[in-house]
Amino acid sequence: MSDRLPVFPLSTVLFPGLVLPLHIFEERYRTLVRELVAASEETPHEFGVVTLRHGSEVAEDGDSPQGPVTATDVYEVGCTAELRHVTELPDGRFDIMTVGRRRFTVLSVEQGAEPYLTAHVRWLPDEEEPSGTATLLAPRVLTAFRAYLELLRPNSETLEQVPDDATVLSHLVAATAQLTVEERQMLLAMPDTASRLRAELRILNREAGLLARVRAVPVPLSDLARPASPN
Repeated sequence: MSDRLPVFPLSTVLFPGLVLPLHIFEERYRTLVRELVAASEETPHEFGVVTLRHGSEVAEDGDSPQGPVTATDVYEVGCTAELRHVTELPDGRFDIMTVGRRRFTVLSVEQGAEPYLTAHVRWLPDEEEPSGTATLLAPRVLTAFRAYLELLRPNSETLEQVPDDATVLSHLVAATAQLTVEERQMLLAMPDTASRLRAELRILNREAGLLARVRAVPVPLSDLARPASPN
């Protein structure tokens, strides 16, 4: 069984529990925001965030993109963004604050009667309580993540508040580390927390090793890191 969901194609990857602020300027997505705000309390105030494989679905000048977005243009797994705060600007644009909520698999993308894109999606199972394996992996991943951040940004204050939950930690690491879109998508699609933490431990150890080897290069380490998504 599938559900139909409004979707917003972006060049970033959203994870459950992570905050995603957005500036809404295209009229079709202004319409979506207005519909979500007007929806009843029983209706989920959320839309799907799907990641584009290339390019940008939203034009900087507000023009429509060239050609319709299809399921092959986006990664298979996405995450819903729950609307938490909306600020309407004098010109009709919106600044919104959303939080990642539910993961889903994209079955099809279509342009229906609505001005914005919709997708038929299949919901991925909510992750249960972290397994014993995940609980054991979490402190190892946290230690590796702290070492990675210290190499990336020496002497900076990071991770002042560390989540106790292994699943939340796995999503935080995936969203915060300077990874490629492909790596983030791979982590989002992982079937469980333990699998995600194992993959993150391998990635963090690899990245820390690379950063450690270039410490003697006379340029800021931040210049050598992979650029984060602009969104």
